[in-house]
Amino acid sequence: MRGNDVLGLIFSNLHEESVRELTENRTMGSVPFGGRYCLIDFPLSNMVNSGINKVGVLTKSHYQSLMDHLGSGKAWDLSRKREGLFLLPPFETEFENGNSRIESLSSVQSFLENSKEEYVLLTDSDVVCNIDFSAVLAFHVEHQSDITLVCRRGTIPGKLTDPAVCITGPDGRVSDLLINPRAEGECCFSMNMMLIRRELLMRLVADCVSRNRYDFKRDLLQRNVGSYRVFAYEFRGFAKAICSGVAYFEANMALMEPGVRAQLFDPSRPIYTKVRDDMPARYGLGASVSNSLVADGCVIEGEVRNSVLFRGVHVGKNTVVENCIILQDSVIRSDSHLNYVIADKKVLIKDGRSLFGFQSYPVYIAKGSAV
Repeated sequence: MRGNDVLGLIFSNLHEESVRELTENRTMGSVPFGGRYCLIDFPLSNMVNSGINKVGVLTKSHYQSLMDHLGSGKAWDLSRKREGLFLLPPFETEFENGNSRIESLSSVQSFLENSKEEYVLLTDSDVVCNIDFSAVLAFHVEHQSDITLVCRRGTIPGKLTDPAVCITGPDGRVSDLLINPRAEGECCFSMNMMLIRRELLMRLVADCVSRNRYDFKRDLLQRNVGSYRVFAYEFRGFAKAICSGVAYFEANMALMEPGVRAQLFDPSRPIYTKVRDDMPARYGLGASVSNSLVADGCVIEGEVRNSVLFRGVHVGKNTVVENCIILQDSVIRSDSHLNYVIADKKVLIKDGRSLFGFQSYPVYIAKGSAV
């Protein structure tokens, strides 16, 4: 994939209502994941690894943490004199609902017009996967497709927002698109990733706006399935949509499996993130750690089992942390016991506290809280 052929666009704010606790003060794209990453690292790294050297990140609100994380794009080799990384904040428009893809695309119409790339790759930031977009482009060109939807075959996640199910023929062409159907069992559903010619995208967005139609899936995709060549590209690797707090918890816990880590963090297609120079993790004399991910900067003096600890976490003496996700710079003091807990950044758990959730309902502690 030649870098100047494809423009990448990432929606950083969509589906925030699915994990409201984690996105109350941050965008979906800046939600921490896997000990050191943010969710936007995955689509951004996938684009860079596929040769895309111009990426626009569309935002709406609460994007200060996203700006701090992305910076100039240096960590992804996107800090360049030409092209590179573009943060596209909301522009003043007549639209009321800034969370619509069509409204967001219409508000950055000038950015699309001034770009020279032939194709546009659209993706949300709430799907954790490692995908080769150059294979998607090859599929798109080979089938002379107008619109290529990246799909996955399987059971639709229960909390997925307005899933789009593709009815395909033997060659992968989409004959019908069902929005939020009562589908039972296995089906081919969209991963909210799409490849389309830039000029066609601008034309379809302008048509939707002129007709006062702002539902991307129903008005831009479903209404045009019969008018254009729409194909489904099936992705078979590991992918997890962060569509609920439980899904977020399960996606982090899945990293304990070597097979998942091997697919998600393929050395030939690395996932890049913001660098934070810190000391290596330190373990006290009575520390015990098993089946866990422990980031640099952590200090472990107690027992950690089946948990994900982000950078700078401190676990005190005689403290047991199991089945937990503890975000950056949180402190759990002595003689405490945590089970099925998601602690946001800079949380303080005082001495002698016991917090217990359940696998289907982990306890969430807000950023900066003291318990």
